[in-house]
Amino acid sequence: MTAPRRPLALVTGASQGIGAAVARLLAPRYDLLLGGRDEERLAGVIAELADAGPVSATALPVELTDDAALAGALSGIDRLDALVHSAGIGELGTVADTPAQVWRRQFDVNVVAVAETTRLLLPALRTAGADGGADVVLVNSGSGLTARAGWGSYAASKFALRAFGDALRAEESGHGIRVTSVHPGRVDTAMQRSVVEHERSTGGASAGLSDGVYDGSRFLRPESVAAAVLAAVTATPDAHLTDITVRQQG
Repeated sequence: MTAPRRPLALVTGASQGIGAAVARLLAPRYDLLLGGRDEERLAGVIAELADAGPVSATALPVELTDDAALAGALSGIDRLDALVHSAGIGELGTVADTPAQVWRRQFDVNVVAVAETTRLLLPALRTAGADGGADVVLVNSGSGLTARAGWGSYAASKFALRAFGDALRAEESGHGIRVTSVHPGRVDTAMQRSVVEHERSTGGASAGLSDGVYDGSRFLRPESVAAAVLAAVTATPDAHLTDITVRQQG
């Protein structure tokens, strides 16, 4: 008797932060493809997963905004049960101070690369969707729901990402594909450190400082956001978690 096939999940941005936390939670249930630009960091995440127990995890080092490299990296994937988009960037600035190249770069990473990755993997997702279901999870942001001063280009990209998720859900639900947008508040990640430094440098108040030093305890943990992703992909077949908002307690 052959062993049951383990489902396969691809996680982008898996070398650190939320993506790495998602990989840790999915590892007991899924075989993993871990995408990221930093091959050394990906290897470290895979080694950590292996130390925790038997896993199947493969690094997928690729620059998501390089269309040819992305197509090459994803070729040969003929079935995919879960696609978690965790890669993204966040560059802040007022509209008056944000040049065109920042807008383009932010949309290229946060929206266009997500759309192209999904497009290339839709045949594999539809195969799984026809045989029990498949999931696409978009790790969005609270900025995908509300835009604030100084966050214009980032928020615009996240609003666009939410629109992409809504359109994909409407188009692919008939193929057995669930689409979930996860909107966390501020999370203790490397990107958050950059945000706090930006707030400090521009003279704005920051919740991330304690006695002038970055204090990650004031934000959500990456593992808390990963738990929301896990809830989405493990929901029972009759349930579809379309939008999840995660805020820090207190």
